[in-house]
Order: sequence, then C-alpha cells, then structure tokens
Amino acid sequence: MSWKGRAPRWWHAPWTLLAVLPLLVSPRAFAAVDHIEVIDRKPYQDGRVFPGTGAYEVIRGRAWFTLDPKNKANLRIVDLKLAPRDSGGLVEFSTDFVLVRPVHAVDSTLLYDAVNRGGGVTGMLNYVIDPAKKPPLVDSGFLQRNGFSVLTSAWQWDVTPEDGDDQALVFKPPVAVDNGRPITGRIANEFTVDKPADVASFVGIDGRAYPAAIANDPAAVLTVRARPEDPRIVIERKHWTFAPATGDQPPSTISMKGGFKPGQICELTYVARDPYVVGTGLAGIRDLLSWFRTHPFEGIPAPKHVLLYGVSQTGRLIQHMLYEGFNVDEQGALVFDGAMSLVGGSGRGSFNHRFAFPTRAASMVADRGYPTDLFPFTTAEEHDDTTGESGSLLSRARDKDGRTPKLFFVNKSTEFWGRSASLLQTTPDGRADVPVDPHTRLYLLAGIQHLLTPEPTRGSALHCSSPIDDLPTLRALLLDLNRWVRDDTSPPANAYPTLASGTLVTTARYAQLFPKGTALTPPSMAFTPRHLDFGPSFAARGVIDHLQPTAGTPYAALVPAPDADGTDAAGVRPVEVAVPLGTYAGWNPRHESTGFSWALDRFEGSFQPFSRTEAERKATGDTRPSLEARYESRADFIKKARVAAEKAVADHLLLAEDEARVIDAQATLYDRILARGPNDMSCAYMWPFSFN
Repeated sequence: MSWKGRAPRWWHAPWTLLAVLPLLVSPRAFAAVDHIEVIDRKPYQDGRVFPGTGAYEVIRGRAWFTLDPKNKANLRIVDLKLAPRDSGGLVEFSTDFVLVRPVHAVDSTLLYDAVNRGGGVTGMLNYVIDPAKKPPLVDSGFLQRNGFSVLTSAWQWDVTPEDGDDQALVFKPPVAVDNGRPITGRIANEFTVDKPADVASFVGIDGRAYPAAIANDPAAVLTVRARPEDPRIVIERKHWTFAPATGDQPPSTISMKGGFKPGQICELTYVARDPYVVGTGLAGIRDLLSWFRTHPFEGIPAPKHVLLYGVSQTGRLIQHMLYEGFNVDEQGALVFDGAMSLVGGSGRGSFNHRFAFPTRAASMVADRGYPTDLFPFTTAEEHDDTTGESGSLLSRARDKDGRTPKLFFVNKSTEFWGRSASLLQTTPDGRADVPVDPHTRLYLLAGIQHLLTPEPTRGSALHCSSPIDDLPTLRALLLDLNRWVRDDTSPPANAYPTLASGTLVTTARYAQLFPKGTALTPPSMAFTPRHLDFGPSFAARGVIDHLQPTAGTPYAALVPAPDADGTDAAGVRPVEVAVPLGTYAGWNPRHESTGFSWALDRFEGSFQPFSRTEAERKATGDTRPSLEARYESRADFIKKARVAAEKAVADHLLLAEDEARVIDAQATLYDRILARGPNDMSCAYMWPFSFN
C-alpha cells in the first residue's frame, strides 16, 4: 500500500513507507469515523527540539469514514443518497492526513490547516524573511514554540500535483450513480490565456476535469467573448479538439487552429459523467476533527482546543462549512472552537453541488457563473430587499447548546477590490451596516495585497506590487484567537471599514478622495457579484439547471476610503502603513498585454513611493508630502517606525519577536527608495531578494 498525500511543500521531506498500523477503533465506533490507519511516522525536522514543547514528530495516516445519508447532519451533502453504499446502507470513503505534533504530551492546541489545492498554508506562519539567506525564508518554529499541533487532510478532488510531487493531498470522493447507471450533465469551463498558445488548459488553478460522457465529445461547444457580459461567439467544432490526456486522468486541455489569444474569455461546455459527491470532503474535515478532539491518538491525549485556519480558497471553505453547518458533528457538538478565514472575501464556493469544481472562484474576468458569492454574507441576520430573503452565515453553525465557534474574518485591501469583502459588513444593497456577531471579529489588513510577490518586474500587472509582509500580523492574530478560545481573553476589536464611520465608500467616491499626481489612477470599478439564478433544482437539491445562470441585480461592492496618502484609512494599520514610505493600494490594473487592461489583477495591490524631496514632489505635481518633509533623517524615520511597532505589540497586533525584523525591513526599503533615481520605473529597487 502506498500513501498518496503531500505535506506542505516547504517541508521537502523524502518520505518512506514504514508500515501500516491500524488503530484499534471498532467499526462505527464514533460519529462517522470507522477507523484510522497510521502509515508513516518519523521525527519532524530531524528531531529539532523547540523551547517549551520539545521535539515534534510527523504522522501520516488515512482515516476511513462511513456516512448515513439519513442522518440529520448529512442531509445537506448533495447527492450523498446517490453514492454507493455498503451492506449496512452507509457511504464509505477515506482521506489521507498529516499530523505534526509534540512527541510528548503538552497542553497543545490542534490547528487544522485546510490545505489550499493540495498543498499546505499554515506552515508559512513559521517563516520569517531574512534577505541574507537563499532562499530568504527561514523557519522560526513559531507554531511549534507556541505549542500547536498541526493537522492537514485531503478534501478537494480537482487538484493536479506538481511534477514529481507524490505528496499532494488529493481527495477521492464517492461517485454518484442513478440506480447503478452513470449520471451525466452539461458543465461549463471558463479559461483565459496570458499569451498566445495553440493548446490551453480549460480547468481552474492547478485543476482537473470531469470525464466527458462521450470521448472527444462532438457536441461540445467552445465560445469566446471579450467581457463577461458580452454575447458568446461559437468557434466551429472542426477548428478545435480535446488534447490527449496523460495517465488515467480525463483530458483537461484543448488545441485550436490559429491558437488562443489574450483578451478572450473562453468557455468550453460538454456533457460530463460521474459527478463526485464533493460535499463529502467537507464532511470528512468535520468528522476527522470530531474524532481527534475526543480520542487519544498514538499515546497522546486528545487536545482540549481545536482551531481551523484557511487562506483564500480555504478561507472560503471555512465560510462554506459554517453556512452548511459542517462545523457541527452528528452528535450536535462543535468540531472546532475557533477559526480564522483569511482573504476569503465575501464568498463561499463550489464545494457542495453536483459537478462542483472546488478550485473555481469568481473574479473580475472569469468564472463569474460559478456559485461563489451567494446570499447570506454576514454573521448576523441580514435581509435582501431584491429577493425578500433573510439569513445569516451562522444560521446553521450553532451546536445543540446554541453556541458558535469564535471567528476571525481577515481580509486585505485586494479582497475589497477583487472579492467584494464589503458584503461581510453591509446589507446586499450596500445602504446600511449589518451588526457583527459578538463571537466574530472582522479585520482589514490595510494596504496589504492577497499574497506577497517579491518580484523585480510587474508581471501581468501595471504597477509594482505592494511590498508589505503580512505574516507578522497573522502570527499575532493567531495567538489572539488562541487566547480567546483558551481563556476567553478578548481579542482586538473589529477593525473593518463601515458606512457609519465614512470609511467604506463607492469606487466613485474613492477616486475623488485619492491623492493627485501619484502616477496611480484609481480604478473605475471593483469586482461586483450579481444575484445569480441557477434554476429551481439548485436550491432544492444542488443540481444546476441553468448552465449559464441568469444574472440579476448586482450586489453592492464598496471599498475602503483612502487616507491622504491613498492607503486605506480604516483597518489594522501595520507599521508599514502607520509610518509610510509610499502609497499602498489594494488594486493593480492588468497590463494591456494580457488583453484585459480594463480589469484588475486578481491578487496584486500597488505601491508608489513618496518623492524623495519636496523639489521632486513639486516637479511632478504629487500632493503627498515627500520623505524629506515627513522625516528629518533616517534616524527619525526609524524612531517613528519603532514607536509604531511598540504600539502594535501593545495592541496584540505584532509579536515582540517580529518587532526588530519589521523595523529593519522598513529601514532597508527607506534606503533603497532614496538610492532610486526619479526616472527609474522598474520594481527592482523594492526587493533585496526573491523567493525564486
């Protein structure tokens, strides 16, 4: 037997299968976990000893589940009743997992890392940037020093592992069938290319495809259009074909005579077969956590506290689990005490419907017809005047005693421009603020983009990207959440833009407030989701009737108001924003070479440094005070940055161990900006290192 899962990519550990050790857990012993197998067990980082917690170990295993389609907790799993069943009428499936935990029992918190597209995320919280190192990421042991055990597991089916990577956590859900007969249905796949190509992938990021009911389906349709709302233009079938697949996977690329061109939104539709019961991935997370939090495992007692952590796609996964009630197990108990959804925006995802693609998410350019941004959005009750519906993201998230987990929703500037994050705070029409559930905190990390991309070029974006490293703030927030769960210590207050405070505005108002003469032109629009009608079967049983959903009234997409420098005025303001060297914006237009210059980059923000001197500022007409006017000297800048860092530490928004590192990074950026000539238009001055 071989293990087919992947640890987070930065572990780079060559794993060897040692043994398969079944735990003595009787069938149907607890909730939906039938039994667990330990497949491999070895020291973590060659036995490195962490202060306060000692050595850690890595355990790889497989959990086997049985779900009763008639159980109340499982009724919302789409097509579960159509999955094959065992002799007892239960649906069986398994998932691979990886557990990194202390070798000896300590009072640790179990942190579940909802892995993004088969790889790991949470482990990145360990890393600090050291420009003197190659690569510049250094493992600080943050999670281990603070007593966390980290659990990851497979939950997503449409993941393509990187070449040569046999460690990917790829989930294999049950396949729905109709009384033994294959189920078919028409599906849509949107895609674009960044440069001319004869062959293009039609699946999502690192994605996979559903098999066609008929090989190289002659009735499949390929269309192109310039913008999401434009009419679709059909490409004659004789001009394109499915490219041969590799291995045992269905084809996921197509070739076309004349090739694909940037600036075209392509859509491939065909009749697919064998829909996965995708929602079992969410149920697997639920039941794995339910088991681990109540059972001793391999000589260590069960943890007293469990947290869930997800980023981007898996931030949306957390929001979807809460909406579906998959944070409550079959016994009506919470399976995690707290969760941090990072950069999930307003959305949920394609995580629990027939022919679902978990890897898909709506953006300004593509994938607008997938069920990502659906009402309700807020943690307290809200009402939609357009549809007459009322609801809350937490309506099904309460346990048998009426409790919900303690929740952090953490978004960055880019999520307001590209993922409609304002809907977490306002009514769907954007006319009023909605109260925040008392067990929830909303945070905007001002001036920070979706993920750090330290590259010397602009890539597919128009401007240099925002250079703020968010990991120091995230480390502090994780400990804040852990304290809130463990001893009920209140975390920092909500720090999110609101209508009432005047810090949440329309894009038109944003443009009026944005400083002039900066070489940054504010966008005229943000990503704005619409009410989508997928047909009556979608709400009733998770089956899409309208392949291209009917688009109705748009929701309101508001953005954080800028301060006098053009950076978000509200939110958690890191040292880089509190004592700035330039404007940190949450948007970055796509370069014209991509063909979508009207749209914003999906992940990038923008940075524009201040002029070095008042003379340079006046020569360009920049209304922002220069560095010369702001700071008397380099020493004065560092002094002010240190004061801001000390305040952030006192406010539990920065750890003392990260303080000097943040100040040093700002000091070196200050030096590079002063050394940069006024006519230097490259981005190389921003980065003393590259992750590549």
